[in-house]
Parts: sequence; C-alpha cells; structure tokens
Amino acid sequence: MSTSLTLISNVSDSTPQRTQLRVGRLTKAHGLKGAIKLELFTDDPGRRFVPGAVFTLQVPTSSPWHGKTLELVELRWYNQHAVGFFKDVPDREAAETLAKAILWIDQDSAEQSDEEDAWYDHQLVGLAVVRDGVQVGTLARLEHLPAQDLLIVKTPAGEVMVPFVKAIVPSVDVKAGIITITPPPGLFEEIPEEPEAPAETLPEAPPAP
Repeated sequence: MSTSLTLISNVSDSTPQRTQLRVGRLTKAHGLKGAIKLELFTDDPGRRFVPGAVFTLQVPTSSPWHGKTLELVELRWYNQHAVGFFKDVPDREAAETLAKAILWIDQDSAEQSDEEDAWYDHQLVGLAVVRDGVQVGTLARLEHLPAQDLLIVKTPAGEVMVPFVKAIVPSVDVKAGIITITPPPGLFEEIPEEPEAPAETLPEAPPAP
C-alpha cells in the first residue's frame, strides 16, 4: 500500500490563528464494543493519539457526525493495526457510522510541524511539478478525499489529478519550488497504441502451365 503524505489545513475561526493537521482516517468497525480501525497519517501517534485528544471530523454533510468532534478514550494495537476507542461510540453500530471519516487535530500555527512529509496547502500551490527533470505543469490546488489527497496539476493540455502518495510524489522541495513526481504511464499523456503487425503476405502462386 502506498504511503500517504500529510497536508495541514488553515482555519481562521479563532484568534490567535489555528491550523489543523490531518492525522488519521477511520476505516471500519472492530469488534462489538465501538472500536474502530485507524489508518494513521502521523509519524508520532504517541503524541497525537492520547486519551482526551479531540479531533475535528471530515465527513459528508449527510453524516450524523457532521459538525461534531470526536474524543479519543484509548488507542490500542491489534496485529500491528491501530484501533481507537472513542467517547459516545458505545457499540459496533455507532462505530460503523464513522467509517471513512478523516481526523484533523488542532495545532497552533506558531508551532513548527515536526512531522515528516507534512505541508500546508498554500505552501504547495503554485509549485512546479517536475518529471524526469522536465516541468510538466504547475500545482493548481489540492483536493482532500476520504481515501487520499489529490494534487490537481495544471498542464498545457488541461488539469491532471495526481494521488498525493510517496510512490508517485517522492519529493517535495518547497524552498526550491519543485514537486517531483514519478507517475505511471498514461497519467500525463496518452499511452501510444501498439503498432499493428503487418499482415503476412503469402507468396504468389506460380502461373499455370
């Protein structure tokens, strides 16, 4: 599975300004007591996922959790998979309503993020997108989806969506203004069709005597 890279979101609903760091995604219910499996987007779960930590939820507007926060009671590990227990999630039925929710945690904007591979959206928008040393476009914007983030790259031929994962985006150099990508064939251009093999020509029959 490809490793997701981390984006930090600006919010301006309070003073001093706060930011939010995307730290995880709830995947599916685990057991019958409200536990939920987690995909972690942080290199420091011991600091981010402590009892009492409160997360802002990114869920569809139709979700009963829309506009609410989620408080962690305990983080456990089962077979190397993170599993969370949360306040007001008492059983499996409640846990299933949180599947695919993305977790964001408040962070003071003055605090330097010590997470590896973590950036604010505004740090990346406008950077040159380079493949094999050649610029193929410019980052126009980012889209945050439940499964992963997407880079929307503006190219002469239009916009291209690039999954923001380590396998495809191995390097981001904000100071140099470059995002290096190694996209699969066909993402930025049409894959040329295999040329058809020429039809076999049968030798002409000798003239009849």
